[in-house]
Amino acid sequence: MSECLKHLNTFKEIPPSDANHEELKGDSTLVSTKPELKILPIHLKYVFLEPNGEKPIIISNSLSQLEEEKLIKVLQVHKEAIGWSISDLKGISPAYCMHKINMESDYKPVAQPQRLNPIMKEEVRKVVLKLLEAGMIYPISDSEWISPIQVVPKKGGMTVITNEKNELIPTRTVTGWRMCIDYRKLNQATRKDHFPLPSTDQMLERLAGQAYYCFLDGYSGYNQIVVNPEDQEKTSFTCPFGVFAYGRMPFGLCNAPATFQRCMLAIFADLVEKCIGVFMDDFFVFGSSYDVCLENLELVLKRCIDTNLFLNWEKFHFMVQEGIVLGHKISARGIKVDKAKVDVIEKLPPPINVKGVHSFLGHASFYRRFIKDFSKIAKPLCTLLNKDQPFLFDEECMKAFLTLKNKLTTAPVIVALDWSDDFELMCDASDYAVGVVLGQRRNKVFHSIYYASKVLNGAQLNYATTEKELLAIVYALEKF
Repeated sequence: MSECLKHLNTFKEIPPSDANHEELKGDSTLVSTKPELKILPIHLKYVFLEPNGEKPIIISNSLSQLEEEKLIKVLQVHKEAIGWSISDLKGISPAYCMHKINMESDYKPVAQPQRLNPIMKEEVRKVVLKLLEAGMIYPISDSEWISPIQVVPKKGGMTVITNEKNELIPTRTVTGWRMCIDYRKLNQATRKDHFPLPSTDQMLERLAGQAYYCFLDGYSGYNQIVVNPEDQEKTSFTCPFGVFAYGRMPFGLCNAPATFQRCMLAIFADLVEKCIGVFMDDFFVFGSSYDVCLENLELVLKRCIDTNLFLNWEKFHFMVQEGIVLGHKISARGIKVDKAKVDVIEKLPPPINVKGVHSFLGHASFYRRFIKDFSKIAKPLCTLLNKDQPFLFDEECMKAFLTLKNKLTTAPVIVALDWSDDFELMCDASDYAVGVVLGQRRNKVFHSIYYASKVLNGAQLNYATTEKELLAIVYALEKF
């Protein structure tokens, strides 16, 4: 480990032949730029942990003066857990985790160059300089593995544009450029890590129903995990300014998500499910009251300081009563669809080809737990995806398309689970699909928790009506 740190701290001593530093000169303040304050929604506001507008954070705009003072006091005591620039990152203690790249037995090293146009070259220069100054990468000259870089568009939100044929098509806006390392060859030779990621449904159900939340985010999370010194040369990449290797875990490695999730669970092992939800570099602190949530937040921040895990100030939302989690809005009432995502779906024009059908169903099925009989409604659209099926977007397809959009815009609030209460299961079967609803009663009124459905396959289509209804029960028990 000491050799690794020696490399990171002495990269400027590498001869110019190994890294073209002359071309990298120019922006000496890329790492230490002052945080940019963007316009916030009306339910949020900025406060500052230091005088003269230094060290901003984002908190709820509905807190009382006393609640705000208590929160700021906790954050000031634990501000070492917060990162305002990439230069703040020290790296998570290797005692908790270290990324290793275990190779398959028959791998063959690969070195791949890549050409860039002037615009892309300038973007690469900025990123490489920033990573060098932050100690994330260092020049290297003897690696067998050298991956190429790619500069790809940064995608914004969805919008609808008119193409050259005067057809409305959905597309994503481009907000800038992002440098990526093409590790495909390295990933093919890497032995895969199958560490599981949390279930989205279980995460949402665990968080819904709480009174207060703090939404936290790891600051450039992957880059906080040290790469095993013996494996660092495998992360090497080439660019017009030289060949560099990562001392911290980069994006693009096939096992990086598993390493990061394992690391977060190791850090927060005794707090997960009790007071925090962890999904990759997104952390959700919750509490049944303001004081409970504040106590839980203090525990989490202290743990971050103890392990050198830094959180991103810009993505904090402290002490709010609702917020977006994994594309859903959670609150004390339960789980709702994210209106911003539904608005995008609502604006989508009817598909003009199979790719458009895939895109629409992909967007709509993300919220299928909110739509009763989703599979039954979507069947005409799904039929268009069959192999050798002629593309004919007929009246039945249009009806399915409009029905799904309407169901999404009027989707109900899914109530928070109460494990101390009884559950009710409603099952139904039609000629070609089965549907089930899981729910609970509140004051004798039935409230839905989860809608599920599926289309019957060839053999199941021949079942008698009673058998199809029994199949719906079996499907429900397997699903839930």
